[in-house]
Formats: sequence, C-alpha cells, structure tokens
Amino acid sequence: MTDLLSGTAARAPGPDAHRAKRPAKSPLQRVLGGQGRQWLLLAPAVLMLLVFFAYPLADIVWRAFTDPEPGVGNFSDLLADPTTGRVMGRTLLTSLVVAVTTLLLAYPYAYLMTVTGPRMRAVLMALVLLPFWTSLMARNFAWIVLLQDGGPLGMLGSLFGRDGGLLGTAPGVAIGMVQVLLPYMVLPLYSVMSGIDRRLMSAASGLGAGRFTCFRRIYLPLSMPGVISGTTLVFVLALGFYVTPKLLGSPKESMVAQVIGTKVEKLLDFGGAGAFSVILLALTALLLVLVSRVSRAGAALGLSAKED
Repeated sequence: MTDLLSGTAARAPGPDAHRAKRPAKSPLQRVLGGQGRQWLLLAPAVLMLLVFFAYPLADIVWRAFTDPEPGVGNFSDLLADPTTGRVMGRTLLTSLVVAVTTLLLAYPYAYLMTVTGPRMRAVLMALVLLPFWTSLMARNFAWIVLLQDGGPLGMLGSLFGRDGGLLGTAPGVAIGMVQVLLPYMVLPLYSVMSGIDRRLMSAASGLGAGRFTCFRRIYLPLSMPGVISGTTLVFVLALGFYVTPKLLGSPKESMVAQVIGTKVEKLLDFGGAGAFSVILLALTALLLVLVSRVSRAGAALGLSAKED
C-alpha cells in the first residue's frame, strides 16, 4: 500500500518487455520461419522447372535465332515456305475438331457423373482414369488394328460407301486423338459441375421454367468455366501432339510436331525446328491470352471456379 501511494510499485512486464527478452534469431531461423519456409517448400519444384523446362525452352529459342547463323533467317525461311501455312492450318483445324468432339462427348458424361450414386460414379471415374493406366503406345497400336484396311471401322465405313480403312487419314488421326485426350476434358467439366448448386435448378423449375430453359439459363452458364478450361487444355495439347499423328497419320498430312521431329531427326535442322517451335509456342501463348480476355484467368489455366 505504501509502495502504491509512493508510486514505486513494481509494474507488471508488458509485451514489449517479453519481446526484448527473446533471443535474436539466427539467419537460418529467419529463413525457416514465415514466408521463408513456404519458399523452401517451393524450391524443389521451382528447381525442377528451371532445369527441365526453362533451360530446354531457352535453348530452343537460342537455336532459333543463332543456328546456323545469327538473325531471323530461320523464321523468314519458314514464312516463305508455302508448306508452313498448310501444316499450321491442318494442325489448327485438327486440334479444333478434336476439342469440339471431346467436348460433345465429355459434357453429358461428366453430367452423368454428377447425378448418379456413389457406386456408379466410382465406375464412371475409373473408366475415365483407365487410359492413364494404359500405355499410350499400346492404345495407338490398338487403333492401328481398328483403323486398318479390313478392320472393324474400315468395314463399318464400307457400309456408307467408303472403301478402305481410316489408317493414314486425317479422320483416323482425329479419332485416335479424341480417345487419348477425352479424360482431359471430362475431369475439368466434372470438377466444375460437381460444385453447381442444384437447388437453383429446383427453384427455377418451381417458378415454371422448363428443363431446357433451366439448362440454358442456369446450368450451362455455371458450367462454362469447365467448358473453357477443358476446351483450352485439349486444344493446346492437340497442337503439339506427336505420337498419335505419327502412328495413325501419313507424311502427306503431317502436323506441326511431326515436321519439327523430321527437321531434328532426319534433316538435323535444329534452327528451323527451333523457329517452328517458337511459332507454336507463341501461338499457344496468344490463345491463352485471348481466352483469359473473354473469361477469368483461372479458367484459361484450367482452374475451377472455386479456386479462381
């Protein structure tokens, strides 16, 4: 009491006093704490991207402008070659056909996955994931058997007045690419569709809207992020597809990846192959920019609406 009246009572230590007593952190502790720990967790992935993606990509761009001599000669040669336009047009058309076909096949399939029970949904998901567990080469060789002359699809085509199989033709290549790329369309669609609140459909139906109106005005707009991300992903993958067009197509109907492979393997034209690769890379980047302009950036990169 005397101390309180005299103002000499010992005050309780405040938070600043505790902070002052803490020992100073070493540089390693500062790195391991807070955001430094997050950067350390990202370090292996960033290092792998730098070594296995950024460095080869930089080497391709370097060769495009320096091999066999510095300048833009490789690009001018490509632009002056009339086959370049035909190859690019064929690649874009095939990729567009594959993307649209996979969308038409995957949309009802992904919708069915969202309305069935857990057991049926597991079966449908296993069917989607089954191609990932099967070798790409095995699937392509199976398509060779199916598409060759006298094969099941060739015999089916003869019923419609078409002689011969589809092996070595553009439709045969498109069929094989659709089968390979179909899971890349189903999974983004299912991810978005499974997050749609179906009470909105019930509410619209309760207010007198028909099924088609509910789908057109509610379900389809809500599923558009999955449509955009899946279509973009399939189209970009189809632009650089190599194995399936190589095995199921013909040299007369080569796509960009086949031309690049021929320049590297047979012609040893690394500069020309690098220039073609840079053009393909610029085309892909331009496509992503255009898609991000008409939608959110997350949809262009394949992220769902929740993540975006």
